[in-house]
Amino acid sequence: MTNQTNTLSENIIKEFKVNGAVFLPGIFSNWVDCLRKGVSAVMKAPSERERSYEKNKDTPGFFNDFCNWQRINELRDFVYNSNSGEVAAQLMCSRTARFFHDHILVKEPGSSTVTPWHQDQPYYPVEGFQSVSFWIPLDPVPRKRSIEFIKGSHTWGQFKPRRFDGTDLFPNDPRNHFPDIDELSCSPKLLGSEMSPGDAAAFNFNIFHRAPANSSKRRRRVISMRWVGDDAKFAVRLGRTSPDFSYLNYRDGEPFNAPEFPLVFGRKTAE
Repeated sequence: MTNQTNTLSENIIKEFKVNGAVFLPGIFSNWVDCLRKGVSAVMKAPSERERSYEKNKDTPGFFNDFCNWQRINELRDFVYNSNSGEVAAQLMCSRTARFFHDHILVKEPGSSTVTPWHQDQPYYPVEGFQSVSFWIPLDPVPRKRSIEFIKGSHTWGQFKPRRFDGTDLFPNDPRNHFPDIDELSCSPKLLGSEMSPGDAAAFNFNIFHRAPANSSKRRRRVISMRWVGDDAKFAVRLGRTSPDFSYLNYRDGEPFNAPEFPLVFGRKTAE
């Protein structure tokens, strides 16, 4: 697979740092066919982590599956051989880029499932400011059905995570629930864009984001590829994380260097 240019402009890197998210047109366009094949393989044989949503049996579904890169050749190829690791390191201002996990999100035509406002990092067993998710559509996505972000909200701190049905993921978590975005005293500045296959929305794990239902007659396939940088540490949460890595034996604050999270770009200096 031929790589595309890996060098981002200083303006793009600054925009990511300040806003917490940036859109990268065509950054992975050479990998669309490969990723489509990988998503198809996962949907035909989902993993044990598969978790799909539907309001009732007559409602088109929202397919979710995690952490398939090790068993699906096309996803592993993207992790190790695409330009994503180097692009991630540049955005994070990190010497290294360590792969965290993949997440497949497919909203079927007519799916009424809305992805509500949330931030990702409180769900994960990892802490560190240097993080980036690439939200990569494999079908055309108009602005009104695309992911959107609240500019600068990656600096708001972390809040108590909720499942998408509104219940608390960690009931004993002492952190506050995140604010009702629609009731903020000042209107948040939203960041969104029409997207084409192979574009990417790159965003920090702590930014608030959402995605609307798929009211169209076309399937909306997306794969997220998530990365962490030099400052990543394991984080012990007050319950099962999403995705679940409870089988790993780690202590809070330890270096995030399990084999499940390979160092793809750069090299750590000797300690």
